[in-house]
Amino acid sequence: MLDLTIFQISSLLVLLAAFFGYLNEKYLRLPSTIGIILIALFSSFVVISIDLLFPSFDLAVRSRSFIYKIDFNKTLMEVMLGLLLFAGALHVDVESLLKRGWAISLMATFGIVFSTLFVGMIFYFVSALFDLSIPFVWCLIFGSLISPTDPVAVLGIFKTVKISPTLKAMISGESLFNDGVGVVVFTVLVAILTAGNMDFSSNLIVGFKYFVKEACGGGLLGFLTGWIAFRGMKSIDEHNTEVLITLALVLVTYSLASILHVSGPIAVVIAGLLIGNHGSKFAMSENTNEHVQKFWDLIDEILNAILFLLIGLEIILLDFKFNILLLSLVFIPIVILSRFLSVGGIIKTLSLFRKYEKGTVRILTWGGIRGGISVALVLSLSEGIYRDILLSITYIIVIFSIIVQGLTIERVIKRFL
Repeated sequence: MLDLTIFQISSLLVLLAAFFGYLNEKYLRLPSTIGIILIALFSSFVVISIDLLFPSFDLAVRSRSFIYKIDFNKTLMEVMLGLLLFAGALHVDVESLLKRGWAISLMATFGIVFSTLFVGMIFYFVSALFDLSIPFVWCLIFGSLISPTDPVAVLGIFKTVKISPTLKAMISGESLFNDGVGVVVFTVLVAILTAGNMDFSSNLIVGFKYFVKEACGGGLLGFLTGWIAFRGMKSIDEHNTEVLITLALVLVTYSLASILHVSGPIAVVIAGLLIGNHGSKFAMSENTNEHVQKFWDLIDEILNAILFLLIGLEIILLDFKFNILLLSLVFIPIVILSRFLSVGGIIKTLSLFRKYEKGTVRILTWGGIRGGISVALVLSLSEGIYRDILLSITYIIVIFSIIVQGLTIERVIKRFL
């Protein structure tokens, strides 16, 4: 295959995203993210089928060569995620968020930790039944990367679903924060694996300190950079410059987070909430606010299309074995169960102090959609047999979550509300 430049690869991805988006709007009429990923999956299966029927074409080899050039982990975690999280946070009402603050914070912290342990321990014992001897720390790593709901997937799908403001605030708020927490938990476990130190008590203390530094540091950084941007936008009234300030805010905040070793996702979410709420009321004219919202809506749509295209194309890189495929299918309901138990326990406890809508636990459970962050995290692991196993299982769970849960969440909402 030709040695393509980054610009040429980017151009081809945008072309495919636009073409698949067109096919979806013309024929499928599904939510754009789901439509694009389905068409990308179909295209990938076509490539694999042609390669099996006509090996001399080397079509799959050429396709893999192209996809290998795209570092999915870096593309999402270092380039796209900050922009997507900021775009999502702009539309979240802080007042509604604060009213459900206990539920959101507990689901984004305790819920992630519980799910990591629950899935990790079951994975350790069940995988052994499938002749896969996976070390316990690797099982916990799998639990940590599959537990966070993906804000990109959740917010993208919920754009087309009618839901009460209360549940929307809870789902969107949790999804914006729990990916940052999930990344921190994942990073701690990978550090333990790398260090080879399996002493539980010392790892717990170090992990807690690291978590506090990442989460609190990210929140503080996002507030400071967001406040500086707010003050700058308040002192002028020129929509093009103010749009540019918001773009600079995201890029600089995410870059500084990486340098300071604090959570970039949490930082840009806090900055986005500040600009989207306080900024839109006190720093922007109506004209500026409209331009800012339209700009970030466009960024959101474009990057979402490319992200879900990449998820659909990644299947070409996987080599599925029967026992791994079967284990993946077994773990789809287990991952959903872990979500149900963590959410259910929190909501049932908090319901002693305040009332929640009927069906809240079921909707939060089914609306906990996994996405590109899980795939990006597993791809960041060192190459080897355990990483390949986790990648295949994670990918199947993510595809099920996006397509099946994404297409049926509206029916679940109508059924239980």
